[in-house]
Amino acid sequence: MTTSAAIQSPPFSHEELVRYSRHLVLPQVGMEGQEKLKRARVLLIGAGGLGSPAALYLAAAGVGTVGLVDFDAVDRSNLQRQVLHGTAAIGVSKLESARVRLRDLNPNVMVELVETHLTSANAFDVLRGWDIVLDGSDNFPTRYLVNDACVMLGIPNVYGAVLRFDGQVSVFDAKRGPCYRCLYREPPPPELVPSCAEGGVLGVVPGIVGSLQALEAIKLIVGVGTSMVGRLLLFDGLKLQFREIALSKDPDCALCGPHPTIRRLIDYEAFCGTGDGGRGTSGQGEISAGELRDERASNPNVLLLDVREPFEWEIAHIDAARLIPLGELPARLRELDGHMDIVTMCHHGTRSRRAAELLRAAGFSKVRNLSGGIDAWSRDVETTIPRY
Repeated sequence: MTTSAAIQSPPFSHEELVRYSRHLVLPQVGMEGQEKLKRARVLLIGAGGLGSPAALYLAAAGVGTVGLVDFDAVDRSNLQRQVLHGTAAIGVSKLESARVRLRDLNPNVMVELVETHLTSANAFDVLRGWDIVLDGSDNFPTRYLVNDACVMLGIPNVYGAVLRFDGQVSVFDAKRGPCYRCLYREPPPPELVPSCAEGGVLGVVPGIVGSLQALEAIKLIVGVGTSMVGRLLLFDGLKLQFREIALSKDPDCALCGPHPTIRRLIDYEAFCGTGDGGRGTSGQGEISAGELRDERASNPNVLLLDVREPFEWEIAHIDAARLIPLGELPARLRELDGHMDIVTMCHHGTRSRRAAELLRAAGFSKVRNLSGGIDAWSRDVETTIPRY
């Protein structure tokens, strides 16, 4: 009598055996490891600079289901580093662009798309059911949100971050080691940590860090090597130097410590002190690009104070604005009329918010910040100004 085992289909087709042959000859992977990869489900937060190389290598490696969370469209400025997308995809949803590329790379892989902005309200629903989460986000609110949700759901979080020529990689798994809050108990003041849009990033650096994240995810799936749990890898691209810092679980961690006080997902934008980037209603002391446009029509004497750096001014600027870089502002306050209406501005609104606070502390009473900065102005008002 034929047993059920005898009539089971082989785990891989001939095409797959050829595709993964370089894995199959690795003693640390082999057929068993490749089967683990085929059964695995990995969710990537973001289809951008880090998510691009990670998604490509996870799909190429044969991870059975690759999930992507994003809500943005491909922009020309993405293409310098987001290698998952091409020029033909400009204006197309990043998820749709990713789906086409990944299915072409490996049609054996299932690609699940979650086109949404990850929030406290939906994070559990989005992350639940995945074996590993790979965090390719580019902001502190999302990093804390992903960390907290992963800890509460018991999912390993493969972390990566980049800025300029530098990168970081680790694996946060509260079952075996520290979480992200053990490393960064509190977020830094937003004006002290520029985003990649503010500070720049060399395009190849996310490629290196995202590839390392993919490597860590594959090692976790296959169960080989030593993971980055309890270690933080620091990459300096200018020196081509890697350094490692040992991380230990914080016994007082409010999330993963023995006496946790964080038991639910919170408002991470408020926790990190960040705003809406100019896409929502202006807050106290804030003015949107559209509101500023309307106000200037009736009050052309509003002073637009640009606190970016001179090289940024050369890329794009509003003709009527005045440039005083933030670092020079304290020494140049006497150049400004304390009775004027002043609107501070920078690239996305973070540095200029700090400038507005500095002016108010110095006695300037009529000061507001342009939400979203010159990027919002270019997007919503003066579209001929380049976005960068």
